[in-house]
Amino acid sequence: MKVLIAGGAGFVGSTVASACLDSGIVPVILDNLVTGRPEFTRGRVFYRGDIRDGAVVDRIFADHPEITTVIHTATVAAWPTDTIAAERLADQTVADARSFLGHVVRNGARRFLFSSSADICCPDPDRSVHESSVVQPTTPYTRAKAEIEAMLAECARAGGVRALSLRYLHPIGADPQLRTGPHEGRPAPLVDEILAAARRGEEFVLSGDLPTRDGSAIQDFVHVWDIADAHVAAVQRFDAVLPEQADWAYDVINLGTGRNITLKEFVAAVRRVAQVPVRVREVAPGPGEPVGSFTRSVRARDMLGWTPRFTVLDGIRHALEWAAARAHDPGQTPVAATTG
Repeated sequence: MKVLIAGGAGFVGSTVASACLDSGIVPVILDNLVTGRPEFTRGRVFYRGDIRDGAVVDRIFADHPEITTVIHTATVAAWPTDTIAAERLADQTVADARSFLGHVVRNGARRFLFSSSADICCPDPDRSVHESSVVQPTTPYTRAKAEIEAMLAECARAGGVRALSLRYLHPIGADPQLRTGPHEGRPAPLVDEILAAARRGEEFVLSGDLPTRDGSAIQDFVHVWDIADAHVAAVQRFDAVLPEQADWAYDVINLGTGRNITLKEFVAAVRRVAQVPVRVREVAPGPGEPVGSFTRSVRARDMLGWTPRFTVLDGIRHALEWAAARAHDPGQTPVAATTG
């Protein structure tokens, strides 16, 4: 079995590709390498190109006609802080996804997995998000995710494709075998910021006085390997989740721990794993500063047989191991890969 992974040289996409390989599924990677890492394509079938480039997509399907399932993980790693630039990027991201979907459908693939975000939803009073939560994006990034989901649902209703969106919040960690991890070679932005403050002998500054159990924001940190495992489960169970003859052809499944961790608790976890002193200073939250949310993942358990296996401590430990490995072998020189 083969699957096409758009963005397969990125953090999540490359980890999904590793999980596919471990499950006997051959990943075919499409990535323009703007933010994806060339070394993440090592030993994998790889095509360099944009998802909107129909000629490249056509060539992939001509070379691999057995592909019937596509996983879309392609996204920009760092979004601009300028609002106008971010809105333009959101529009372009949606347009690119629309073009890609058209190329995929034209080539006969009818199973489409979209790596989405639970941040597109408005959380319940207890800060939890479930699949039927109101979609209410608050940033250009989440607007792009929400509009792509809406496009997939519309196309599915028209009979062009069966599509499944997998929503999650904050990936953390690295491939436990250290084949792939965060692009920059640092552990993860938040972990890196905490440790950088400790190295400088400075306090890590965070907002307090938020309506949570300790006053700091909450998050649902999900190990990237658990996210990858869920994508593999979705590929393997796609027809059971979305049968060909069913009245519906689009669905959503959350991927999360079902628990939340506060930022203060996360700092304490970094302190414990890294065994470094980290001092914290609280400041008043800014206007409209988000409190955060976490996902309910009952459907993932029931429909995909998936539950997360790794803890936040595991994620931090794997992130630090990845950063240490990259420090010794940064892999900046492109390596040999099977290219199209």
